[in-house]
Amino acid sequence: MRKPFLFAYTLAATLGAWSLVAQNYEFVIYTLVTLVLVTLIYLGDRKFTFSPAVLWGFNLWLVLHILGGLWPVNGSVLYSLVLIDLVGEPYSILKYDQIVHTYCYFIIALLLWRVVSTVRLDAPQWLLAALTVLAASGVGGMNEIVEFSATVLVPNTNVGGYENTAIDLVANFLGACLAIPFFKGEEANIPSQ
Repeated sequence: MRKPFLFAYTLAATLGAWSLVAQNYEFVIYTLVTLVLVTLIYLGDRKFTFSPAVLWGFNLWLVLHILGGLWPVNGSVLYSLVLIDLVGEPYSILKYDQIVHTYCYFIIALLLWRVVSTVRLDAPQWLLAALTVLAASGVGGMNEIVEFSATVLVPNTNVGGYENTAIDLVANFLGACLAIPFFKGEEANIPSQ
């Protein structure tokens, strides 16, 4: 098993243990989702050989995610922290949460680009890029379903309301779009099999 995956599974175990100790049952749910995500990427890596830089970037997201949900800040968690007050309530832009969503879907888009570009190298690059951004946005939509499920299953979460969900979806899309200039470079960094 490649080192980034060993680290990712270690981070997922850390997330689970910290969530249980903190009695943060919302993040116990996210631990299970994280384990599924790491496993899907691990299985995908066997076919598509993701670049080490992107895999370590994924691990950085895991660290940011763990800290975001479990690190206490001002009676809440880091995810709720407004970093720069660009737009006030009810949107609360720019929060740590929005930065992490943008970064996460930047990484997800790079992972998906490897899959999409490998499967259909003869398609126009703009079409592959558009499909990759849409696929990453779809993964982001699934993430919001998981967050909604957490609000149904766990009485007190830090998920937020409708505005938070909509802003998360925009941040996910923005992150995926920001990855587009890196697609060609990422393609070149993949070792041949």
